[in-house]
Amino acid sequence: MSRISLRKVLILASILFLGTALAAQAVPTTITVRVMALNGKFLGTTMGGARIVLRDADTGRILASGLTSGSTGDTEHIMETPHERRFTYSTEGSASFTAVIDIDRPTRVEVTATGPMANRGAANTVSSTQWVLPGKDITGGDGWLLELRGFSVQVMAPATHIKLHLLPMNHNTVTVHVEANITLMCGCPLGPGTLWDSDGYEIVATVTRDGKPFGRYPMTYARAL
Repeated sequence: MSRISLRKVLILASILFLGTALAAQAVPTTITVRVMALNGKFLGTTMGGARIVLRDADTGRILASGLTSGSTGDTEHIMETPHERRFTYSTEGSASFTAVIDIDRPTRVEVTATGPMANRGAANTVSSTQWVLPGKDITGGDGWLLELRGFSVQVMAPATHIKLHLLPMNHNTVTVHVEANITLMCGCPLGPGTLWDSDGYEIVATVTRDGKPFGRYPMTYARAL
């Protein structure tokens, strides 16, 4: 091979290598994730936040993870302001998690939110998937908004270690007092006549004994904690 031909081959190889390198260069892309309780507000610092995981939906590779932090949001703005199309629920300081991921091509991204982390026994999980383009940030409005269903339930009484046969008996009957702290996933409390009217919810204690159904007992509002 002549010197001129060899030079042409080297130049062509360099161009191809440079083109491949440029095409594969990852672009930082910012994604802001917020999590709202169904009919409520944002999951923020007061409830331990929601655990967020961003994954490549096709490979399973984790792109970013963390916790939402910040306030639950402006109650009047979220719950009382008339909502129009593309309404933005978040205001300054509303809880969120922001990550910068590096992608070099349109990527199908899955985001998973689990919370509230302050009450993991009642935690629930929600996920969503969408295509994300390199350099096209998802930060406007509420960012990537997820809605978490369910309630945060903490059993206050009886204590978990209580044994029924050790409790006082009256005519061979044991009375067990059942009390629970129940809020929306964001920590917003239920109460009579409030924005989250306890009279509008059916709250029942389902009791099992030795793994078998024992009974269902309606619960009534007692007091605010």
